Amino acid sequence: MTASEESGRLSPEGQHAWDAPGGRRGLLGVVIALLIMGVVVIAGIVPRRRARAELKSETRELAIPSVAVVHPAPGAPQTQIILPGNVQAYSDSPIYARTNGYLKKWYVDIGGRVKVGQLLAEIETPEVDQQLDQARADLNTARANYKLSEITAARYADLLKTDSVSKQDVDNANGDFEAKRAMVASADSNVRRLEELQAFEKVYAPFDGVITARNTDVGHLINSGAGTPATELFHIAAIQTLRVYINVPQDYSQSARVRLKADLEFQEFPGRRFQGTLVRTAESIDVASRTLLVEVDVDNRNGELLPGAYAQVHLQVPTSVRTLELPVSALIFRSQGLQVGTVGKNSCAVLKSVSLGRDMGNTVEIVSGLSPDDVVITNPPDSLISGEEVRVVPGSQGATGSPVPNAEY
Repeated sequence: MTASEESGRLSPEGQHAWDAPGGRRGLLGVVIALLIMGVVVIAGIVPRRRARAELKSETRELAIPSVAVVHPAPGAPQTQIILPGNVQAYSDSPIYARTNGYLKKWYVDIGGRVKVGQLLAEIETPEVDQQLDQARADLNTARANYKLSEITAARYADLLKTDSVSKQDVDNANGDFEAKRAMVASADSNVRRLEELQAFEKVYAPFDGVITARNTDVGHLINSGAGTPATELFHIAAIQTLRVYINVPQDYSQSARVRLKADLEFQEFPGRRFQGTLVRTAESIDVASRTLLVEVDVDNRNGELLPGAYAQVHLQVPTSVRTLELPVSALIFRSQGLQVGTVGKNSCAVLKSVSLGRDMGNTVEIVSGLSPDDVVITNPPDSLISGEEVRVVPGSQGATGSPVPNAEY
Protein backbone atom coordinates (compact mmCIF):
# COMPACT_ATOMS: atom_id res chain seq x y z
CA MET A 1 0.00 0.00 0.00
CA THR A 2 1.38 3.29 -0.94
CA ALA A 3 1.63 6.36 1.20
CA SER A 4 -1.18 8.11 -0.62
CA GLU A 5 -3.49 5.24 -0.07
CA GLU A 6 -2.57 5.21 3.51
CA SER A 7 -3.21 8.96 3.80
CA GLY A 8 -6.60 8.60 2.12
CA ARG A 9 -7.71 5.94 4.53
CA LEU A 10 -9.38 7.26 7.60
CA SER A 11 -8.20 6.42 10.99
CA PRO A 12 -10.59 4.60 13.22
CA GLU A 13 -11.27 7.84 15.03
CA GLY A 14 -11.95 9.74 11.77
CA GLN A 15 -14.10 6.95 10.47
CA HIS A 16 -16.03 7.07 13.67
CA ALA A 17 -16.46 10.82 13.33
CA TRP A 18 -17.72 10.44 9.76
CA ASP A 19 -20.11 7.82 10.67
CA ALA A 20 -21.41 9.90 13.53
CA PRO A 21 -24.80 11.64 12.94
CA GLY A 22 -23.39 15.09 13.70
CA GLY A 23 -20.69 14.80 11.03
CA ARG A 24 -23.14 13.83 8.34
CA ARG A 25 -25.37 16.77 9.15
CA GLY A 26 -22.49 19.21 8.93
CA LEU A 27 -21.43 17.94 5.57
CA LEU A 28 -25.01 18.09 4.29
CA GLY A 29 -25.30 21.65 5.50
CA VAL A 30 -22.19 22.60 3.60
CA VAL A 31 -23.54 21.00 0.46
CA ILE A 32 -26.89 22.77 0.82
CA ALA A 33 -25.16 26.08 1.42
CA LEU A 34 -23.11 25.58 -1.71
CA LEU A 35 -26.22 24.74 -3.68
CA ILE A 36 -28.04 27.81 -2.36
CA MET A 37 -25.10 30.01 -3.28
CA GLY A 38 -25.03 28.50 -6.75
CA VAL A 39 -28.75 29.10 -7.18
CA VAL A 40 -28.38 32.71 -5.99
CA VAL A 41 -25.48 33.29 -8.33
CA ILE A 42 -27.35 31.74 -11.26
CA ALA A 43 -30.51 33.71 -10.38
CA GLY A 44 -28.51 36.94 -10.47
CA ILE A 45 -26.59 36.24 -13.66
CA VAL A 46 -29.44 34.96 -15.80
CA PRO A 47 -31.72 38.02 -15.37
CA ARG A 48 -28.80 40.33 -16.01
CA ARG A 49 -27.93 38.48 -19.17
CA ARG A 50 -31.57 38.51 -20.21
CA ALA A 51 -31.86 42.25 -19.44
CA ARG A 52 -28.65 42.90 -21.35
CA ALA A 53 -30.01 41.05 -24.35
CA GLU A 54 -33.34 42.91 -24.14
CA LEU A 55 -31.47 46.21 -23.87
CA LYS A 56 -29.47 45.43 -26.97
CA SER A 57 -32.63 44.51 -28.82
CA GLU A 58 -34.46 47.62 -27.64
CA THR A 59 -31.49 49.81 -28.55
CA ARG A 60 -31.47 48.34 -32.04
CA GLU A 61 -35.21 48.97 -32.31
CA LEU A 62 -34.93 52.53 -31.06
CA ALA A 63 -32.12 53.23 -33.49
CA ILE A 64 -34.64 52.80 -36.30
CA PRO A 65 -36.67 56.06 -36.46
CA SER A 66 -40.45 55.79 -36.59
CA VAL A 67 -41.94 58.08 -39.21
CA ALA A 68 -45.40 59.12 -40.37
CA VAL A 69 -45.89 59.05 -44.12
CA VAL A 70 -48.33 60.40 -46.65
CA HIS A 71 -48.90 60.41 -50.38
CA PRO A 72 -48.62 63.89 -51.98
CA ALA A 73 -52.00 65.40 -52.80
CA PRO A 74 -52.48 66.71 -56.35
CA GLY A 75 -52.66 70.48 -56.60
CA ALA A 76 -55.78 72.24 -57.80
CA PRO A 77 -56.05 73.09 -61.52
CA GLN A 78 -56.65 76.66 -60.41
CA THR A 79 -54.28 78.55 -58.18
CA GLN A 80 -55.74 80.99 -55.69
CA ILE A 81 -53.59 84.01 -54.99
CA ILE A 82 -54.44 86.54 -52.30
CA LEU A 83 -53.30 90.10 -52.95
CA PRO A 84 -53.86 93.44 -51.20
CA GLY A 85 -56.15 95.83 -53.04
CA ASN A 86 -56.89 99.55 -52.89
CA VAL A 87 -60.56 100.43 -53.28
CA GLN A 88 -61.30 103.63 -55.20
CA ALA A 89 -64.41 105.32 -56.47
CA TYR A 90 -65.22 104.72 -60.10
CA SER A 91 -65.17 108.48 -60.67
CA ASP A 92 -63.59 110.87 -58.21
CA SER A 93 -63.43 114.59 -58.85
CA PRO A 94 -62.85 117.87 -57.02
CA ILE A 95 -65.29 120.66 -57.88
CA TYR A 96 -63.91 124.17 -58.35
CA ALA A 97 -65.54 127.49 -59.16
CA ARG A 98 -65.10 128.98 -62.61
CA THR A 99 -65.93 132.52 -61.56
CA ASN A 100 -64.84 134.95 -58.83
CA GLY A 101 -67.12 136.10 -56.04
CA TYR A 102 -68.53 135.13 -52.64
CA LEU A 103 -70.40 131.96 -51.76
CA LYS A 104 -74.06 132.87 -51.46
CA LYS A 105 -75.47 129.47 -50.44
CA TRP A 106 -74.65 125.77 -50.47
CA TYR A 107 -77.26 123.02 -50.71
CA VAL A 108 -75.46 119.68 -50.10
CA ASP A 109 -73.18 118.66 -47.26
CA ILE A 110 -70.79 115.70 -46.90
CA GLY A 111 -72.46 112.33 -47.32
CA GLY A 112 -75.17 113.77 -49.51
CA ARG A 113 -76.07 111.70 -52.54
CA VAL A 114 -76.59 113.83 -55.63
CA LYS A 115 -77.69 113.32 -59.22
CA VAL A 116 -76.01 114.69 -62.30
CA GLY A 117 -76.98 118.35 -62.83
CA GLN A 118 -78.15 118.85 -59.24
CA LEU A 119 -77.47 122.34 -57.83
CA LEU A 120 -74.75 122.28 -55.17
CA ALA A 121 -74.07 125.97 -54.45
CA GLU A 122 -74.59 129.54 -55.65
CA ILE A 123 -71.95 132.27 -55.91
CA GLU A 124 -72.48 136.03 -55.90
CA THR A 125 -70.43 137.68 -58.66
CA PRO A 126 -71.08 141.48 -58.66
CA GLU A 127 -67.96 142.24 -60.67
CA VAL A 128 -68.91 139.77 -63.41
CA ASP A 129 -72.44 141.21 -63.46
CA GLN A 130 -71.09 144.72 -64.01
CA GLN A 131 -68.68 143.53 -66.66
CA LEU A 132 -71.55 141.84 -68.46
CA ASP A 133 -73.62 145.02 -68.41
CA GLN A 134 -70.66 146.95 -69.81
CA ALA A 135 -70.08 144.35 -72.50
CA ARG A 136 -73.69 144.47 -73.57
CA ALA A 137 -73.50 148.27 -73.83
CA ASP A 138 -70.32 147.99 -75.91
CA LEU A 139 -72.11 145.49 -78.15
CA ASN A 140 -74.97 147.92 -78.70
CA THR A 141 -72.47 150.68 -79.57
CA ALA A 142 -70.68 148.40 -82.00
CA ARG A 143 -73.94 147.44 -83.64
CA ALA A 144 -74.94 151.11 -84.06
CA ASN A 145 -71.59 151.96 -85.63
CA TYR A 146 -71.91 148.91 -87.82
CA LYS A 147 -75.33 150.00 -89.13
CA LEU A 148 -74.06 153.53 -89.82
CA SER A 149 -71.01 152.18 -91.63
CA GLU A 150 -73.23 149.88 -93.65
CA ILE A 151 -75.45 152.78 -94.79
CA THR A 152 -72.42 154.92 -95.62
CA ALA A 153 -70.83 152.19 -97.70
CA ALA A 154 -74.06 151.66 -99.62
CA ARG A 155 -74.40 155.39 -100.35
CA TYR A 156 -70.80 155.64 -101.56
CA ALA A 157 -71.43 152.73 -103.87
CA ASP A 158 -74.42 154.55 -105.44
CA LEU A 159 -72.48 157.84 -105.75
CA LEU A 160 -69.64 156.04 -107.53
CA LYS A 161 -72.02 155.12 -110.32
CA THR A 162 -72.48 158.84 -111.13
CA ASP A 163 -68.79 159.62 -110.48
CA SER A 164 -69.83 161.86 -107.61
CA VAL A 165 -67.13 160.35 -105.35
CA SER A 166 -63.77 158.88 -106.03
CA LYS A 167 -62.98 155.20 -105.97
CA GLN A 168 -60.77 155.78 -102.94
CA ASP A 169 -63.67 157.18 -100.94
CA VAL A 170 -65.72 154.07 -101.76
CA ASP A 171 -62.87 151.79 -100.65
CA ASN A 172 -62.52 153.71 -97.40
CA ALA A 173 -66.25 153.38 -96.72
CA ASN A 174 -66.18 149.64 -97.44
CA GLY A 175 -63.13 149.16 -95.20
CA ASP A 176 -64.79 150.98 -92.34
CA PHE A 177 -67.88 148.81 -92.84
CA GLU A 178 -65.84 145.58 -92.54
CA ALA A 179 -64.05 146.90 -89.46
CA LYS A 180 -67.33 147.77 -87.77
CA ARG A 181 -68.64 144.27 -88.57
CA ALA A 182 -65.58 142.70 -86.87
CA MET A 183 -66.07 144.97 -83.84
CA VAL A 184 -69.66 143.74 -83.52
CA ALA A 185 -68.48 140.11 -83.63
CA SER A 186 -65.85 140.85 -80.99
CA ALA A 187 -68.29 142.60 -78.69
CA ASP A 188 -70.79 139.78 -79.13
CA SER A 189 -68.15 137.17 -78.19
CA ASN A 190 -67.23 139.15 -75.09
CA VAL A 191 -70.88 139.22 -74.02
CA ARG A 192 -71.21 135.46 -74.47
CA ARG A 193 -68.01 134.88 -72.46
CA LEU A 194 -69.30 136.95 -69.56
CA GLU A 195 -72.70 135.28 -69.76
CA GLU A 196 -70.99 131.91 -69.40
CA LEU A 197 -69.01 133.22 -66.45
CA GLN A 198 -72.21 134.46 -64.93
CA ALA A 199 -73.74 131.01 -65.49
CA PHE A 200 -70.91 129.59 -63.36
CA GLU A 201 -72.48 131.36 -60.41
CA LYS A 202 -74.40 128.11 -59.96
CA VAL A 203 -72.34 124.98 -59.24
CA TYR A 204 -73.85 121.68 -60.44
CA ALA A 205 -72.94 118.04 -59.85
CA PRO A 206 -71.06 116.62 -62.86
CA PHE A 207 -72.24 113.02 -62.27
CA ASP A 208 -74.24 110.84 -59.87
CA GLY A 209 -72.34 110.31 -56.65
CA VAL A 210 -71.83 111.24 -53.05
CA ILE A 211 -70.27 114.42 -51.65
CA THR A 212 -67.18 113.35 -49.70
CA ALA A 213 -65.90 116.85 -48.81
CA ARG A 214 -67.22 120.40 -48.50
CA ASN A 215 -64.44 122.96 -48.21
CA THR A 216 -66.40 126.21 -48.27
CA ASP A 217 -69.14 128.07 -46.46
CA VAL A 218 -71.44 131.05 -46.90
CA GLY A 219 -69.45 134.28 -47.42
CA HIS A 220 -66.27 132.52 -48.41
CA LEU A 221 -64.19 134.32 -51.03
CA ILE A 222 -64.19 132.25 -54.19
CA ASN A 223 -61.32 132.30 -56.66
CA SER A 224 -61.86 130.77 -60.04
CA GLY A 225 -59.82 127.81 -61.21
CA ALA A 226 -57.87 125.16 -59.36
CA GLY A 227 -54.82 127.19 -58.42
CA THR A 228 -54.80 126.39 -54.70
CA PRO A 229 -56.40 123.65 -52.55
CA ALA A 230 -58.45 126.30 -50.76
CA THR A 231 -60.45 126.98 -53.90
CA GLU A 232 -61.87 123.44 -53.98
CA LEU A 233 -65.55 123.76 -53.14
CA PHE A 234 -66.68 120.13 -53.03
CA HIS A 235 -65.34 116.66 -53.65
CA ILE A 236 -67.64 114.14 -55.29
CA ALA A 237 -67.20 110.40 -55.77
CA ALA A 238 -69.23 107.93 -57.82
CA ILE A 239 -69.54 104.81 -55.65
CA GLN A 240 -72.21 102.79 -57.47
CA THR A 241 -69.29 100.81 -58.89
CA LEU A 242 -65.91 100.69 -57.21
CA ARG A 243 -62.51 100.12 -58.75
CA VAL A 244 -60.08 97.86 -56.87
CA TYR A 245 -56.46 98.10 -58.02
CA ILE A 246 -54.10 95.22 -57.28
CA ASN A 247 -50.56 94.35 -58.33
CA VAL A 248 -50.31 90.81 -59.70
CA PRO A 249 -46.83 89.21 -59.50
CA GLN A 250 -45.10 88.64 -62.80
CA ASP A 251 -45.38 84.85 -62.38
CA TYR A 252 -49.19 85.09 -62.70
CA SER A 253 -49.37 88.00 -65.14
CA GLN A 254 -50.22 85.78 -68.14
CA SER A 255 -53.16 84.24 -66.25
CA ALA A 256 -54.65 87.59 -65.16
CA ARG A 257 -57.09 88.01 -68.01
CA VAL A 258 -60.16 90.17 -68.50
CA ARG A 259 -63.43 88.70 -67.12
CA LEU A 260 -61.53 86.69 -64.48
CA LYS A 261 -63.66 86.45 -61.33
CA ALA A 262 -62.38 87.71 -57.99
CA ASP A 263 -63.57 87.53 -54.38
CA LEU A 264 -62.97 90.44 -52.03
CA GLU A 265 -62.72 90.30 -48.25
CA PHE A 266 -62.96 93.33 -45.95
CA GLN A 267 -62.05 93.51 -42.28
CA GLU A 268 -65.30 95.29 -41.49
CA PHE A 269 -67.30 92.40 -43.01
CA PRO A 270 -65.87 89.23 -41.41
CA GLY A 271 -67.00 86.03 -43.07
CA ARG A 272 -68.39 87.79 -46.14
CA ARG A 273 -67.06 87.89 -49.67
CA PHE A 274 -67.96 90.36 -52.39
CA GLN A 275 -67.86 89.38 -56.04
CA GLY A 276 -65.81 91.33 -58.53
CA THR A 277 -64.61 91.03 -62.12
CA LEU A 278 -61.23 91.84 -63.61
CA VAL A 279 -62.02 94.42 -66.30
CA ARG A 280 -58.64 95.73 -67.49
CA THR A 281 -54.89 95.46 -67.02
CA ALA A 282 -52.02 97.87 -67.56
CA GLU A 283 -50.56 95.49 -70.19
CA SER A 284 -47.12 96.37 -68.83
CA ILE A 285 -44.92 95.04 -66.03
CA ASP A 286 -43.79 97.67 -63.55
CA VAL A 287 -39.97 97.60 -63.55
CA ALA A 288 -39.76 98.64 -59.89
CA SER A 289 -42.02 95.94 -58.40
CA ARG A 290 -42.17 93.43 -61.29
CA THR A 291 -45.94 93.35 -61.01
CA LEU A 292 -48.87 93.89 -63.36
CA LEU A 293 -51.41 96.52 -62.33
CA VAL A 294 -54.97 95.24 -62.82
CA GLU A 295 -58.41 96.68 -62.08
CA VAL A 296 -61.27 94.72 -60.54
CA ASP A 297 -64.73 96.31 -60.59
CA VAL A 298 -67.21 95.63 -57.78
CA ASP A 299 -70.93 96.37 -57.82
CA ASN A 300 -71.74 98.71 -54.89
CA ARG A 301 -75.27 99.89 -55.63
CA ASN A 302 -76.28 99.24 -52.02
CA GLY A 303 -73.47 101.51 -50.82
CA GLU A 304 -72.00 99.04 -48.30
CA LEU A 305 -68.42 99.43 -49.48
CA LEU A 306 -66.52 102.67 -49.08
CA PRO A 307 -63.83 104.08 -51.38
CA GLY A 308 -60.39 104.28 -49.87
CA ALA A 309 -60.79 100.98 -48.01
CA TYR A 310 -58.30 98.10 -47.93
CA ALA A 311 -59.34 94.73 -49.32
CA GLN A 312 -57.88 91.27 -49.76
CA VAL A 313 -58.52 90.09 -53.30
CA HIS A 314 -58.74 86.34 -54.00
CA LEU A 315 -58.01 85.54 -57.63
CA GLN A 316 -58.62 82.04 -59.01
CA VAL A 317 -55.80 81.94 -61.52
CA PRO A 318 -55.75 78.95 -63.91
CA THR A 319 -52.39 77.20 -64.03
CA SER A 320 -50.87 74.73 -66.49
CA VAL A 321 -48.14 73.55 -64.09
CA ARG A 322 -48.91 70.26 -62.33
CA THR A 323 -48.22 70.66 -58.62
CA LEU A 324 -48.37 68.49 -55.51
CA GLU A 325 -49.20 69.55 -51.97
CA LEU A 326 -47.31 68.50 -48.86
CA PRO A 327 -47.40 69.50 -45.20
CA VAL A 328 -44.73 72.02 -44.25
CA SER A 329 -43.30 69.58 -41.70
CA ALA A 330 -42.11 67.32 -44.56
CA LEU A 331 -39.54 69.85 -45.78
CA ILE A 332 -35.85 69.38 -45.01
CA PHE A 333 -33.64 72.47 -45.22
CA ARG A 334 -29.98 71.63 -45.77
CA SER A 335 -26.95 72.98 -47.55
CA GLN A 336 -27.79 70.74 -50.52
CA GLY A 337 -31.02 72.68 -50.98
CA LEU A 338 -34.64 71.96 -50.21
CA GLN A 339 -35.33 68.23 -49.84
CA VAL A 340 -38.05 65.83 -48.71
CA GLY A 341 -37.65 62.32 -47.35
CA THR A 342 -39.42 59.41 -48.98
CA VAL A 343 -39.65 55.71 -48.12
CA GLY A 344 -38.25 53.42 -50.78
CA LYS A 345 -37.67 49.69 -51.04
CA ASN A 346 -36.78 47.66 -47.94
CA SER A 347 -38.10 50.50 -45.74
CA CYS A 348 -35.08 52.66 -46.53
CA ALA A 349 -35.22 56.44 -46.67
CA VAL A 350 -34.55 58.25 -49.95
CA LEU A 351 -33.95 62.02 -49.94
CA LYS A 352 -35.21 63.91 -53.00
CA SER A 353 -34.50 67.51 -53.99
CA VAL A 354 -37.66 69.45 -54.82
CA SER A 355 -38.68 72.86 -56.13
CA LEU A 356 -41.08 74.85 -53.98
CA GLY A 357 -44.15 76.67 -55.25
CA ARG A 358 -46.55 78.65 -53.08
CA ASP A 359 -46.45 78.59 -49.31
CA MET A 360 -50.01 78.32 -48.00
CA GLY A 361 -49.20 78.23 -44.31
CA ASN A 362 -49.69 74.63 -43.17
CA THR A 363 -49.05 73.23 -46.63
CA VAL A 364 -46.77 74.02 -49.55
CA GLU A 365 -46.82 73.38 -53.27
CA ILE A 366 -44.13 71.20 -54.83
CA VAL A 367 -43.52 72.11 -58.46
CA SER A 368 -40.96 69.44 -59.34
CA GLY A 369 -38.98 66.60 -57.79
CA LEU A 370 -41.85 64.38 -56.61
CA SER A 371 -44.43 62.07 -58.15
CA PRO A 372 -47.93 61.34 -56.80
CA ASP A 373 -46.88 57.74 -55.99
CA ASP A 374 -44.05 58.74 -53.67
CA VAL A 375 -44.45 57.96 -49.97
CA VAL A 376 -43.28 61.10 -48.20
CA ILE A 377 -42.10 61.26 -44.60
CA THR A 378 -44.02 64.02 -42.84
CA ASN A 379 -41.80 64.24 -39.76
CA PRO A 380 -38.24 63.49 -40.92
CA PRO A 381 -35.54 63.49 -38.23
CA ASP A 382 -32.77 66.05 -38.60
CA SER A 383 -30.22 63.26 -38.97
CA LEU A 384 -32.09 61.38 -41.71
CA ILE A 385 -29.91 60.26 -44.61
CA SER A 386 -30.54 58.28 -47.79
CA GLY A 387 -30.39 54.52 -47.26
CA GLU A 388 -31.24 54.71 -43.56
CA GLU A 389 -33.79 52.18 -42.35
CA VAL A 390 -37.04 53.68 -41.07
CA ARG A 391 -40.17 52.30 -39.47
CA VAL A 392 -43.47 53.49 -40.90
CA VAL A 393 -46.18 54.25 -38.36
CA PRO A 394 -49.23 52.14 -39.38
CA GLY A 395 -52.15 54.19 -40.72
CA SER A 396 -50.19 57.46 -40.56
CA GLN A 397 -51.11 60.47 -42.61
CA GLY A 398 -50.01 64.07 -42.79
CA ALA A 399 -51.79 67.35 -43.28
CA THR A 400 -52.61 66.56 -46.90
CA GLY A 401 -52.94 63.52 -49.10
CA SER A 402 -54.06 59.97 -48.42
CA PRO A 403 -52.93 57.88 -45.45
CA VAL A 404 -50.57 54.98 -46.07
CA PRO A 405 -51.97 51.94 -44.22
CA ASN A 406 -49.51 49.27 -42.96
CA ALA A 407 -47.41 49.29 -46.12
CA GLU A 408 -44.45 47.01 -46.73
CA TYR A 409 -41.59 48.59 -48.63
